[in-house]
Amino acid sequence: MVLAESVHKSFGLVEVLKGIDLQVLPQEVFCLVGPSGSGKSTFLRCINHLEKINAGRLWVDGHLVGYRQKGDKLYELKDSEVALQRRDIGMVFQRFNLFPHMTAIGNVMEAPMQVRKESKAVAYERAKRLLDRVGLADKINAYPSQLSGGQQQRVAIARALAMEPKLMLFDEPTSALDPELVGEVLDVMRGLAEDGMTMIVVTHEMGFAREVGDALVFMDGGVVVESGHPRDVLTNPQHDRTKAFLSKVL
Repeated sequence: MVLAESVHKSFGLVEVLKGIDLQVLPQEVFCLVGPSGSGKSTFLRCINHLEKINAGRLWVDGHLVGYRQKGDKLYELKDSEVALQRRDIGMVFQRFNLFPHMTAIGNVMEAPMQVRKESKAVAYERAKRLLDRVGLADKINAYPSQLSGGQQQRVAIARALAMEPKLMLFDEPTSALDPELVGEVLDVMRGLAEDGMTMIVVTHEMGFAREVGDALVFMDGGVVVESGHPRDVLTNPQHDRTKAFLSKVL
């Protein structure tokens, strides 16, 4: 579903990604862990071309992300073409980024109506189903300010699912939540995993990575330090840097 080959990304003189190579299989829950500043979130944003890579290649479902290749040369896609690619990639951010002037169901309906030009009736029925799926059937008419952080994040997940994506990206989806609200968001993500959704999750929730993840990558300093099955990496890390990091978070 995702293939990265020697992906580099710099901001000015600061090289954030220093050659990332990895692959994510269909229906896999792929967890990215590591210290702040290691490049995890930047890599996630490169997958849907919110950040443009400086070198390397990124494919999603067999399509080169953000570029078209002719011979040995890459040509950047038009904004409209990039937007078409993004339709297949859902993203959930640390902060919920809901539209404050719209109800929960309005937030979930908006993208299908605006991007796919779906009728209000069709978008409404899907949004209602998705809010029920994330446990918020009784909150469809509530505004973000009337919802807890965990409820807002679940609306954000429903909103991302409304575009029926092939791939879901989660950028530390529980980091802005009070500890007692983390579980309700992770439960929704577990349900998505059980349904076979391909997911890349940047997370500090090692329990979730161990229980739900199919693959885990530990990043530090813009490189992949160690990778493998989550239980293997978390219980028997091979690299000293991985051991040092896990000793502080487990």
